[in-house]
Amino acid sequence: MNTKRKHNILFIVTVFTVTMFFSCNNSYNEVQQIGLSENEPIGVAENINLKYTDSGRVTANLLSKRMLDYSNREFPFNEFDQGITLYLYDDDNKKSTVVADYAIVYDKTDLIDLQGNVVITTTDDRELKTEQLYYDQKKEWLFTNNPVTFTSETDIINGNGFDSDSKFKNAEVLEVTGIITVEE
Repeated sequence: MNTKRKHNILFIVTVFTVTMFFSCNNSYNEVQQIGLSENEPIGVAENINLKYTDSGRVTANLLSKRMLDYSNREFPFNEFDQGITLYLYDDDNKKSTVVADYAIVYDKTDLIDLQGNVVITTTDDRELKTEQLYYDQKKEWLFTNNPVTFTSETDIINGNGFDSDSKFKNAEVLEVTGIITVEE
């Protein structure tokens, strides 16, 4: 009888251990999320001065007071809630400038959404002003359907929408509402 009891206890312990073993799963992502609110960023960076270099030459310089990192979300993004200033340098080290009151970068789609007093000034003094502008990093393409003012060497063009490559070689104001020719 003693042996039978030991056998039953061993059987119960074995069943319990096997049950516990199979009930465990790889929940590393769930453990990472413990204590994090879904609406809170996973990280905050302040006073950003990020320089991007290519072959030892600075090609871009991003300045921002704050970046919120939401890479913990199903659709990850970085938010620049206090605005950005971005300097882009060409091969001759001439500078173009992008300024916006707010920016958000979506990791999965490589799309950048610039909002609020968006101003782009190119190396050849062309200027684009709008309230919202998107930049597709994969296609290197700028676009918006919002009202714009585009200043070129000879004209100030107002319209509702804008399409252009990142170098402004194929810049087009859509639904033109007015053109002012600048005379020197």
